[in-house]
Order: sequence, then C-alpha cells, then structure tokens
Amino acid sequence: MVVEEMAAAYTTAVRKKDAEAFAALYADDTRNFDMWGNFSLEGAGAVRRMADGWFASVGTDRIVVEFQEVRETIGGDVALAHAFVRFSAVSPEGEELRSMTNRMTWGLRRTPNGWKIEHEHTSVPLDGDGKGIFGR
Repeated sequence: MVVEEMAAAYTTAVRKKDAEAFAALYADDTRNFDMWGNFSLEGAGAVRRMADGWFASVGTDRIVVEFQEVRETIGGDVALAHAFVRFSAVSPEGEELRSMTNRMTWGLRRTPNGWKIEHEHTSVPLDGDGKGIFGR
C-alpha cells in the first residue's frame, strides 16, 4: 500500500507538472541516481530544480506515467520498491509523441511527515553499441 500510494502521488504530480508536489515526495537528504544530465541529485531542492526543468521542457505536452510490475518489500520504517516505469509525452490533441520505459528502484523511509523517497535509481539497459534501450 505504501508504494502504491507513493506511485499514485508521483504520477499525479507529474501529470499536473507540479514540481513542488513532486519534490515533496523526496526526503530532504535524498540522493538520486537519475539517467539524465547529472551523475546524482543531492537533496529535495535538487530534485525540485530537475523537475522544474523537466516539466518546462515538454511545453504544452502532457506527461503520462505508468508504473508496471511493481514489487515492494516493507519492514518497519523502511521500504524497498522496484518497477518498470513508462513515461509518455502526449500532445494536446491526445497523440502519443514519444515514450520510454525506465527501470526504477526506490528506497523509502517513514518520517514524521509520512513516507519519503530517500533514494531513487533510474536506468535503462545499453545495447552492444552503448545506446540506451528505451522500451521493453
């Protein structure tokens, strides 16, 4: 249930392009290994800046997020989750323009303010030429 709620909040924040709500999902001291641009993101402020740039970069297109094959392990105040996450850009007319599927892992911890993402790692496999494989 914890991960399902976090995934729903993540999906909603992205759909609304709400960088503040998106960053609020992350612990203040989160460390994220993102695929794009930065070797790592340190802290919720860095996540917020990344989200601001991401959401602005898609203009009027909608971003659709789908969590697939989610697996979770929860123990006390910590949880681990991993899933395939499909990101799609959809035009204002409803046409899917592009998509990619990432592998995502979350390390979550319970805080006084609810569950937060302490660590996120996203990746795609590489083919023999070192190019990303963006679909399953």
